Amino acid sequence: MRLIDLSSPVDASFVEPDPVVHEVLSPREGAEHMSAEMREHFGVDFDPDELPDGEFLSLDRLSLTTHTGTHVDAPSHYGSRTTYGTGVPRHIDEMPLDWFHRPGMVLDLTDAPTGVVGADRLEKEFARIGHTPDPLDIVLLHTGADARVGTGAYFTDFAGLDGPAVHLLLDLGVRVIGTDAFSLDAPFGDIIARYRRTGDRSVLWPAHVVGRQREYCQIERLANLGALPGPYGFQVSCFPVKITGAGAGWARAVAMVDD
Repeated sequence: MRLIDLSSPVDASFVEPDPVVHEVLSPREGAEHMSAEMREHFGVDFDPDELPDGEFLSLDRLSLTTHTGTHVDAPSHYGSRTTYGTGVPRHIDEMPLDWFHRPGMVLDLTDAPTGVVGADRLEKEFARIGHTPDPLDIVLLHTGADARVGTGAYFTDFAGLDGPAVHLLLDLGVRVIGTDAFSLDAPFGDIIARYRRTGDRSVLWPAHVVGRQREYCQIERLANLGALPGPYGFQVSCFPVKITGAGAGWARAVAMVDD
């Protein structure tokens, strides 16, 4: 079995709407930190120099949102109320694990310009590859946006889905939709420009708003979808980190290819 990494990194040097702060304690600083913690909380004095090489363990502290890097959006991210189920959307720690380890399918949208892709475009791709997703398959959108990761253009130049396109996938039984772009919706600037031009509220983040009507998850900020060996015939694993009460969780997305 061959493993293909489909994840983009969390990197404090990248351009981000919410900058990442990454602080690192070296093994020596970790020893001093441990010594201070033992003294404060346990009343124990311990000289860091007694440790081998005077070092203990390194420690990383990060400040970032759950939407940094490759992550899975939970239904609670889309709004506070739903028109399905109990009316209360589930958080990321409440989602069924079997949604996140399923057969995968990748759709080539690399020719799509910045803006929205509709249901007709997805249907043409199904016809081209001669395959439609089965229920609970994970559908991945290869837009090519990951080539711009770490730059400002990553947040402004990509294609997202409109509402009917999301409904089409959900009608087929898909519950997890992924993209290598910043968002499953079109870029903010494109959305606002179309809204100002038309006054139509249905263009305002439709891919996310659909999640208030139908339960599903998104994987955003994937990478390396061009390395997949074909449009289907592989497994995707993208288990989100279990953060209680959160609207999203980071994921290490991987494709498994049986060679």
